[in-house]
Amino acid sequence: TMQSSGHRFRDVEHHPLLDNDTFDSSSSSSPSEADMAERVWFIRDGCGMVCAIMTWLLVVYADFVVTFVMLLPSKDFWYSVINGVLFNCLAVLALSSHLRTMLTDPGAVPKGNATKEYMDNLQLKPGEVIYKCPKCCSIKPERAHHCSICKRCIRKMDHHCPWVNNCVGEKNQRFFVLFTMYIALISAHALVLCGFQFFSCVRGQWTECSDFSPPVTVILMIFLCLEGFLFLTFTAVMFGTQIHSICNDETEIERLKSEKPTWERRLRWEGMKSVFGGQPSLLWINPFAGFRIRRLLLRGKKGGPEFSV
Repeated sequence: TMQSSGHRFRDVEHHPLLDNDTFDSSSSSSPSEADMAERVWFIRDGCGMVCAIMTWLLVVYADFVVTFVMLLPSKDFWYSVINGVLFNCLAVLALSSHLRTMLTDPGAVPKGNATKEYMDNLQLKPGEVIYKCPKCCSIKPERAHHCSICKRCIRKMDHHCPWVNNCVGEKNQRFFVLFTMYIALISAHALVLCGFQFFSCVRGQWTECSDFSPPVTVILMIFLCLEGFLFLTFTAVMFGTQIHSICNDETEIERLKSEKPTWERRLRWEGMKSVFGGQPSLLWINPFAGFRIRRLLLRGKKGGPEFSV
């Protein structure tokens, strides 16, 4: 039986073929879907692309002020080296996490797979019910929601974030959590460095504590403090919200809609291992884990970037 409703009844019995693994493009029987799996994921949304570019520019601005206004003019060599290396490493990790969140398929359900041929292959038993999304004409697995910006149903969709120009879902939530964590860390680090810089400049000569003129130095540092405070507040709250959702095995959409779980919730630690992969290790905080340059090059040769979804 096919329902055209975009909502899921709580007493639905989902067919085994509608589990999450069914919708992995690598296991799909459709050649076009398999071809899509070999392409780079990217959302062509004007607002999202502007926000993503702004994110990078703000991080680059913070790195410029920290490096050229505060650290390089410092007379303490080891203070400059240690803080410079730490801040730039955190910035690289933050931007890498941002890229992987933006360019990773969040768990999109193949568009237009609700065909008669596909339905026949499911071999449904009498009384079994599955759901078709009327917006993207796809069979919706359990806990999937339709994103009006991505124009796709996303498995375990948490929310659509314009700052990463992508949905946060089953396959890229880990990178989004790392992005919020590293942005919060570099924001806190920048605020601490600004505090030390103001203190040293007030105690000494303003003309000696920076290679820039005192008014320019003050303006640059005040703007960095405002940026750091805003980003620290936003990303720290978002990081805490994401960890809470993972531990409760509940997405933000499910929480806002007060949906009663029809699935068996994972224990808190099992939820963390499911999102971050395997037992706790340094790989959990490494945004490069699982990244293969050779695979990315092969994708480019096979079909080019998938710019529309």
